[in-house]
Amino acid sequence: MYSFAQNKTIKVLDEPFYGYYLANGNLKVTHPGTKEILNSLPHSKKQVLQHIDGILKQGSHVFIKGMAHHYLSNEPSHILPWQNVILIRHPKKLLASFSKVIKNPSLDDIGIKKAAELFVYLKSQGKTPLVIDSDQLLKNPEVYLHKICNSLDICFTKDMLSWQKGGIKEDGIWARYWYSNVHNSTGFAIQKTSRETIPQPLKSVLNEALIYYTILKTHILKND
Repeated sequence: MYSFAQNKTIKVLDEPFYGYYLANGNLKVTHPGTKEILNSLPHSKKQVLQHIDGILKQGSHVFIKGMAHHYLSNEPSHILPWQNVILIRHPKKLLASFSKVIKNPSLDDIGIKKAAELFVYLKSQGKTPLVIDSDQLLKNPEVYLHKICNSLDICFTKDMLSWQKGGIKEDGIWARYWYSNVHNSTGFAIQKTSRETIPQPLKSVLNEALIYYTILKTHILKND
C-alpha cells in the first residue's frame, strides 16, 4: 500500500471493509481500536462499494488494500470487475507478525485460508488473480514492481520504491496498532518479526495454514 500510494496516478484506500468485517463477522478475538473503527467506517458492504464507486467516477486508479477475511461472502461477486492481487507471505512469518498484536490468532483471523478460497472462486469465474509473494518482492523490489505494474497495465514509477518515515495520510485509524514496522521504514526491507519463531500454541495453526499457502504458492509471480 505504501508503495502504490507514492504513484500519483493512483488513489489508495486502506482496508475500507474493516468496519463491515467487525460489524458483521463472527469474530472470536478483539481487535484493538474496534470502537474507533466502527465509528469511522461504514458497516454495510453497499455503503463501502458506493464510496469506492464515487472515487472511480473521478477517473483515478484505485488501489484497495483489503484483508482476505474482510470479504465475508464465499462468493464476493463485487470483486469480479476488479483486477485482484493476492499478496502472501510464509505462514510462519505471518503468524509471528500477527501474534504481536492479537495473541493466539486462529486460522480464520490470519486470512490465508480465505485468500486460497478467493483464489479458487476468482479462477472459477475466469478472473484468476495475480499472486505475489513478499519473499519474491524483496529479492529485487524494482524488478518485481515493474512486473506487477505491467500485469495490471499501470505505469511503474521509481517513487514507488521509497516513502517518508512516519506513515502516510491514507493510513487507517488502526495504524498505530498494526503499522509500527512500516512507520519506521523508508522502503522495502525484511521485518524483524520475519526472523522470529512463533509461539508453541500456534504450531497447530501454522500446520493448517501451510495447506492453504501451498495452494497459492504454485501460482506465485516469480522475481527471476
